[in-house]
Amino acid sequence: MVQTPLKTQKLSLQLPEEISLQVSHEQFELLAAANRDLRLERTATGGLIVNPPTGWETGERNFSILGQLFTWHTAHCELGKAFESSTGFLLLNGATRSPDASWISQERWDALSPEQKRTFPNICPDFVIELRSASDALKPLQEKMKEYMDNGASLGWLIDPKSKQVEIYRIRKKAEALSMPTELSGEAVLPGFVLDLRQIWT
Repeated sequence: MVQTPLKTQKLSLQLPEEISLQVSHEQFELLAAANRDLRLERTATGGLIVNPPTGWETGERNFSILGQLFTWHTAHCELGKAFESSTGFLLLNGATRSPDASWISQERWDALSPEQKRTFPNICPDFVIELRSASDALKPLQEKMKEYMDNGASLGWLIDPKSKQVEIYRIRKKAEALSMPTELSGEAVLPGFVLDLRQIWT
């Protein structure tokens, strides 16, 4: 069966912060399929979020984070699945989110039906990382981390090179702030995983 390519129309549009575009889940899937070079997210209320490309500093830092997660995952691939920043997840509240790095236990992944794994998996990762770039406001990222925890995540790290601080989010616990830690432990969620942060702070 040959799939007919989506007919698309290019549009350049500047949106004031006071205006948001509302899209359904089905419309979001179509937009994501037609704009694979963009990192799109959808809020629980249907608001469309377009994340611009990152600068080189954020790109380098994220490469370090993903590389370390990949190395751990390679040695522990039977425990679950790891994902990079272009992967979207459909959360229980209806939002579609794309963490900078994430991991899902094999047990929770295997419990999903084939339909739930289609395009954007219907699951919140067990573990998420968000890396703040120079242009990111802190409060929306903190709200995003809380959203992950409310939707099934067990552990999350919000890494902020600007303030040289990490906020650690754990299920049913208050966020813990650390000032310029040199490493972070994956605790019981990612056993044996230790993230070296020294390159992140340089």
